[in-house]
Amino acid sequence: MKRLNTLFAAALVAAGASLAASPALAQEQYIPLLTYRTGPYAPSGIPAADGLMDYYKLVNARGGINGVKLLTEECETGYDTARSVECYERMKTKNGGATLIQPWSTGATFAITEKADTDKVPLLILGYGRGDSANGSIFKWVFPVGGNYQVGDDVIIQAMGKREGGLDKLKGKKIAVVYHDSPYGKETLPLLRKRAQMHGFTLMEMPVTAPGLEQKATWLQVRRDKPDFIILRGYGVMTPTALKEAQSVGYARDKIYGSWWAGSEADTRDVGEGAKGYNAVVLQSSANRDAKIIKDVLAELYDKGQGTASNKGEVGDVLYVRGLLAALFSTEGIRTAQEKFGKGKPITGEQMRWGLENLNITQARIDELGFGGILQPIKTTCMDHLGSYAARISTWDGKQWKVSSDWMQGDKALIDAIDNESAAKYAAEHKITPRTEADCKS
Repeated sequence: MKRLNTLFAAALVAAGASLAASPALAQEQYIPLLTYRTGPYAPSGIPAADGLMDYYKLVNARGGINGVKLLTEECETGYDTARSVECYERMKTKNGGATLIQPWSTGATFAITEKADTDKVPLLILGYGRGDSANGSIFKWVFPVGGNYQVGDDVIIQAMGKREGGLDKLKGKKIAVVYHDSPYGKETLPLLRKRAQMHGFTLMEMPVTAPGLEQKATWLQVRRDKPDFIILRGYGVMTPTALKEAQSVGYARDKIYGSWWAGSEADTRDVGEGAKGYNAVVLQSSANRDAKIIKDVLAELYDKGQGTASNKGEVGDVLYVRGLLAALFSTEGIRTAQEKFGKGKPITGEQMRWGLENLNITQARIDELGFGGILQPIKTTCMDHLGSYAARISTWDGKQWKVSSDWMQGDKALIDAIDNESAAKYAAEHKITPRTEADCKS
């Protein structure tokens, strides 16, 4: 009996030592993912989610972040706001607490913003959500890193002006904005109205009821009023439906400029030649199969049967690359936080906020990570959660998306004025005292 007790005690000691050394317990960083692989927006949600998962897998395959592996978990939202909030509530405290949340929906971002502020969980939003959260003095926990809707639409107006020979040549023109009748679709109306005042063009506002399958009345209006250009703020089935309707009324697709959510292969592949010439703004991402990161993913994951996408051909598509970038910004935020709070240690949500507020992704770092040709340098601060105002135009050639412009800079003064006005209203409504530069240093 004594021998059995001794063996049992020894086993407990050995088990305790094993558990203490287990990286699964001590060296994992929990990253919950709000994704949508089902529902009407699945064609857009799937490649983005695949890009996210593949980059996290790649980081883990290479040893993690200073030895800290990433523990990821997807929660299916169906792009539904209520389900997104349910996922957030269920996952925010699991596995020691969420490092950050990526809502992947403007509606979900609006719904979760106040909760994240209370829960101290950073929200990382790439090209969606609240554009005014670029103002870090008020939105302390929300990060639209790499560009927001305002940057995108401002660059679209600049591209239209350049095409006409200068922004002054837009005077007297008619520019229609055909938009998804949702917070996403409406987000840039204040900026577009301001641009219309500045340059003397008429802005025609044409909302489309979600999901956007019925647009005949809208395009009959387009045929009647003959706008010189159209900004298409579509998403999901709305975009290919709009392109088909444009074709049916004889409106030139090369005069249509989509938001980045309306500029993926899911929007144009089925339309094919019928969408040839259609343009879309690119916010720090574009279809790219030549970048080193794409080749690395294929070699280190897919050639070993470890890739996420069921269709290897999507690797390098627009939204797949957007997923890679979302994962990149989050892992660089973790790496930056570790530099301050301890290398090789999992970080908290509050430490992650510091990391996202101190990103400095230089060209040298971009090249090192394999994102050359995709990403521009980004530097965030406590007060500036955007970090970049760069965007460019991509054009569908009938078979694929190709970058068709140089990088352009959104008008920082104009964009900041629009965002800051909206942020100030939010602060007043929610009784938020904006923090100062001095607060950031304390």
